[in-house]
Amino acid sequence: MEEKLTGSFGCKEKVCIQADKIYDSCRSKECIECMRVYLTETGQEIIDRAVDVKCRKSEVIWVFSDVEKMPFNRGYYTVDLNFFFRITLDVYTGVSRPVCVEGVATYNKKVVLFGSEGSAKVFASRYKEDSFDPQLWQKTNMPKAVVEILDPICLGAKVAEPGEKCCRYADDEIDVCNIPDCVCRVFEDRFVNCRNEQRKVYVSLGLFTIIRLERNVQLLIPAYDFCIPEKECVASSPDDPCEIFANINFPIDEFFPPVEDAMCKDEYVSSCCAEDEE
Repeated sequence: MEEKLTGSFGCKEKVCIQADKIYDSCRSKECIECMRVYLTETGQEIIDRAVDVKCRKSEVIWVFSDVEKMPFNRGYYTVDLNFFFRITLDVYTGVSRPVCVEGVATYNKKVVLFGSEGSAKVFASRYKEDSFDPQLWQKTNMPKAVVEILDPICLGAKVAEPGEKCCRYADDEIDVCNIPDCVCRVFEDRFVNCRNEQRKVYVSLGLFTIIRLERNVQLLIPAYDFCIPEKECVASSPDDPCEIFANINFPIDEFFPPVEDAMCKDEYVSSCCAEDEE
């Protein structure tokens, strides 16, 4: 492949680029049991009258990360992560249809990764309003933590009666006043701290994450040519929507979901299916 590229295009020069190099990474598959769901005033009133509750959906709102050096371990760093999820619940209060209630759940995680060492302080000329932070100006040479996460899988939900202990996570509660404003603005109503005589909601989630430490480095690479687009931009015709619709293929798979054998014929998954058969 390398010879083909060299023969077709020809390496014109060697160029130095800046890129984020991954120094270390890890992945995790976690089952988080009995995660407390913090509710709004309206949601708490509905939960107090609930007969049953089910978790319909969970979404990732934001992940806050903090990188710190590990003492006595050169080149290693601790990555503290604070996850915030929006939980959508179906609350049954009787024989009528369930009521949709939203709340927020939070989860903390810490990992240790290798990020190498760098003593040079790094500053960029990009203007950011009020960007100077006295607490962070000495950390410009730290590696950058990047988190990739899928929306969690809802595994279960439970309403705990006043004074009832759900599990070992039940005591790990926070003050809703400490929830960041950027998270609170996702919801229409404000959160309230549940009193001892009120019910609480706990959910269990399945979480898949990839965490990595990156540094911005300079790399020397061969350059063949500039990436000039060859395809022309064709504007759609707003005056003839039927013409646009005519170019859309009929969604057969939406009406007839493919079986396992048909999916294995796909070039993208054929290798995976072959491994499973072995």
